[in-house]
Amino acid sequence: MDIQGTCIASTTDEHGPIYVYQTKNSRVLSFDGKIYQSCMKLNNINGLNLGYTQAMIMGLIFTPHLKTATIMGLGAGSLAKTLLKHFTDLTLHAIEYRAAVATFAKQYFELPETHRLTIHIDDAVNYIKSTKTKSDIIFSDLYSAEGMETKQIQAAYLQHCKAALNEQGVLVLNICHTESQLKQEFDVLLARVFNNQLHRFTIEGGNTIVFAFKNTIPNITQEALLTRVTSLQEKINVPVGRYAKLLI
Repeated sequence: MDIQGTCIASTTDEHGPIYVYQTKNSRVLSFDGKIYQSCMKLNNINGLNLGYTQAMIMGLIFTPHLKTATIMGLGAGSLAKTLLKHFTDLTLHAIEYRAAVATFAKQYFELPETHRLTIHIDDAVNYIKSTKTKSDIIFSDLYSAEGMETKQIQAAYLQHCKAALNEQGVLVLNICHTESQLKQEFDVLLARVFNNQLHRFTIEGGNTIVFAFKNTIPNITQEALLTRVTSLQEKINVPVGRYAKLLI
């Protein structure tokens, strides 16, 4: 189904087209005119409007002392804007393969210019294997017009992400499989790389959100977890509470 709205900007790079659509209430980034890559509500430019981004940010309940974060796949900057707005001491690195996407994020999606955000125009695999930055949390959301980038579910990438985490760090993955065999192979790979220190749940639409811990899963009681979820929901004004029961 085509995106219902007016195309207000477009460009083409060596990887294909990039579109910005405006509807009555939203602005949408798309690579094919059909699938939302990012969505910004015009009356809440720093909010998270797509379900998978709301689910991914649940990883913050495991990082109570957030200081450094990395986003693999900037897109229109929804996660970046939310983190920068609500965590004022945060240093954020965002990796985006397509320079034109980063440009559109600034021009049409209110991504701020700030010394707290460094955007790296680079391939995610290349960046993560060579970075010296250690993050409390890494969000990995690598998608193109064809769907999920297969590099996101490869052993070397996962191992390098693990190495780039602080000792109590967590990797948050947005995963979408089309084949059950691929899902099974990835589950085995994840368990091996992260020593079974994993939480995961599947959201409406079929995406699986994975929380992979560098070391042991934090020992949080059910009551404390619910308290953290409520606190996070109030802090960022995003309805993440609906995912709490999926973690218990």
